[in-house]
Amino acid sequence: MVSEESPLLVVTAHEAIYNRFEPHQKRWIVFLVSFVGLLTAFVQTTFVPSIPQIAKDLDLTHAVVSLIYSLSLLANAVGALVWATYSSFYGRRLMYLWGVPFVCVASCGVALSTSFHGLLFWRFVQSFGCAGGTSLGVGVIGDIYKLGERGTVIGAFYAVTLFGEAVAPFLGGAATQYWSWRNLHYCLGAWGVLEILLIYLSFPETSHPGTLGINKVTRRRWIHISWVNPLSSLWLLRSPNLLAVMSASSLVLISNYVLLIPMAYTIGVRYGITNEAIIGACFLPSGLGSFTGSLVAGRLSDIVVRRWQEKRRGVWYPEDRLRATWIGGLIMAPLSVGASGLITTYIGGPIGFGLDILCLYANGVGVDSVLSPISSYNVDVVHSRSAEATAAYVASRWLIISAVTAFIIPSIQHIGVARTDIIAAVLALIGQGIIFLTIRYGDRMRASVDVGFSTMENN
Repeated sequence: MVSEESPLLVVTAHEAIYNRFEPHQKRWIVFLVSFVGLLTAFVQTTFVPSIPQIAKDLDLTHAVVSLIYSLSLLANAVGALVWATYSSFYGRRLMYLWGVPFVCVASCGVALSTSFHGLLFWRFVQSFGCAGGTSLGVGVIGDIYKLGERGTVIGAFYAVTLFGEAVAPFLGGAATQYWSWRNLHYCLGAWGVLEILLIYLSFPETSHPGTLGINKVTRRRWIHISWVNPLSSLWLLRSPNLLAVMSASSLVLISNYVLLIPMAYTIGVRYGITNEAIIGACFLPSGLGSFTGSLVAGRLSDIVVRRWQEKRRGVWYPEDRLRATWIGGLIMAPLSVGASGLITTYIGGPIGFGLDILCLYANGVGVDSVLSPISSYNVDVVHSRSAEATAAYVASRWLIISAVTAFIIPSIQHIGVARTDIIAAVLALIGQGIIFLTIRYGDRMRASVDVGFSTMENN
């Protein structure tokens, strides 16, 4: 059994692996993966404000077009597993070069769609192609940054992608209102082409030497295609630690979706907002909060890791990073979603609207103050399979969220905004409780099921 006092990491020559790239090269690599993550955010979130206009153009109901969005979440889950698993075999660079072309072709397919079935197919392919943006990006950062540095960088990476999620609904709504949702998807395709050129010309392979599956194949053809089970990443979740933080992050993230998904039916109806561009702009405070929360929590988690390591005289306890989630998960996320439900129900006019906007910002800060340290924790504990661990975490979380989002609007219709939001606040508190138990009993949980946890030699 690995106890809290057992040194999981000691200083070794393995740290030299992180010196393969110069600081300016690392910054460029992070820029490239963040740029891909930003494209992923735009593909995922520009679609939502376009739903009414797409339904009108294709003579579909809003519910049917919303179903396409839900299925795109499934495509995200499947794609994340596929790209991450194959990146451990073929490398990160190749998976980017395989995945982004799917986005280019499918974006044009979405723009040209004239029927439900065509839109459904191309939207699924589009979401599948960009789904590796998060898991591959986190994996790349784990490849090139050491334990005490990667939290800050992963926080910055998430800040960029979440800023995209903040801006994208506004731009999607504005494009739909004043331009064309079809032209918007043509632009996403062109963006993908630019990504392919940048990656092909300037993105190196970042996986640690000798760790790729293809390197272990003794007899291989010029074009070697191997079957790798994409579902194998999910088997990592048999670890109580990884399952716990995935469940906790999902419960906390629900508080964000409860505010955002029904915005047109809550804030929009309560304050008489019908313009798609304005509804899209209401997503901005949450996204800006997420941007702030990711940056602050990422750096804070690195500080917490170093300080607790010093207190233990050099002994590293992985769950120390999770201590950076307390303020966001225990106070900001649950309090903001609960307050928003009460404000929307009982306070009208400009004052109510202003307070709701403040709650959206606070919720974004709180939720991503939890998600950012958890993402770094996943890389810390299974560093050799960081992209796969992130994919399993993201895919499972997407599946939970996609199931929960189907009940948000019916819940609001049956029990009201206030009660629905209070339920979300309680779920967020339960999630933080799970994190507390993981911090308290993390060593025993790791000892119960070993999925290849990191040591100094491989972290």
